[in-house]
Amino acid sequence: MSPARWSILRQVTYGVLAVVGAVGTVANNVMHDGSAVGFVTDAVSTPAGRSVTIDLAVLAAACVVLVLVESRRLGIRWPVVYLVLCGVVAAAFAIPLFLLVRERTLERHRRAMSVAGGRVEP
Repeated sequence: MSPARWSILRQVTYGVLAVVGAVGTVANNVMHDGSAVGFVTDAVSTPAGRSVTIDLAVLAAACVVLVLVESRRLGIRWPVVYLVLCGVVAAAFAIPLFLLVRERTLERHRRAMSVAGGRVEP
């Protein structure tokens, strides 16, 4: 598949996730009529809880797409390790770790291209 087609696929995927996230969370947020403290208190079994759950599920799906797509694009090995770390440790750890590895990989690509006199797309 061409790079342009991959770009379109990623954009469509993120667009669908954004719509699902917006519809799922906004619908439940509208049903919640309490304060911020009440929102946290109600987060287990109320529309607010469903909103948080949908929000986090869509965010997790976007992170899975990001990890898999960027790993393939940049040649980052063992992307599934980051996904497993999300469940074993925390996404707040695994995703920033992946982004660090991604940034380091991009920097290596930039350096290699500058030495070769070429140009690398961000």
